[in-house]
Amino acid sequence: MQFFLIVIGTFVVMEFVAWAMHKYVMHGFLWVLHEDHHVRDEKPFEKNDIFFLIFAIPSWLLMMLGSMYESPVSRAIGWGILVYGVAYTFIHEIVIHQRIKWFTRTDNVYLRAIRKAHKVHHKKLGKEDGECFGMLIVPWKFFSEALKYKRKQKTARG
Repeated sequence: MQFFLIVIGTFVVMEFVAWAMHKYVMHGFLWVLHEDHHVRDEKPFEKNDIFFLIFAIPSWLLMMLGSMYESPVSRAIGWGILVYGVAYTFIHEIVIHQRIKWFTRTDNVYLRAIRKAHKVHHKKLGKEDGECFGMLIVPWKFFSEALKYKRKQKTARG
């Protein structure tokens, strides 16, 4: 039970780590790697994809070393990072940017709010003055907009 609580706790903490990395690292000194993500094109890979390794390597190391030294806490943290990475990849690559065409339309309020917040983030093409750096937690105003849209759609259908 403790293992799973640590995995879940790490998952939650990772949203804040990812936010800080996005705001201060990707839009900071490693903008050179993130910049192509803010340019609209249809390339299958971007320099930005290197950030996958920045999160995957610590996850793998924590799981491997946790196994080697019989540290369930290290393993659980590694798994938490991995689970967050899978969720991030699903939300960012499939739901938002639709690199794989699974969710091209959705009435889900949460997914609509996330997509809107990310769209607002991408309005700024430079590294300065960005907003909405989170992935899974977004400002309430986007949920509110998505709810209004859903109610409007429901009313229009009768």
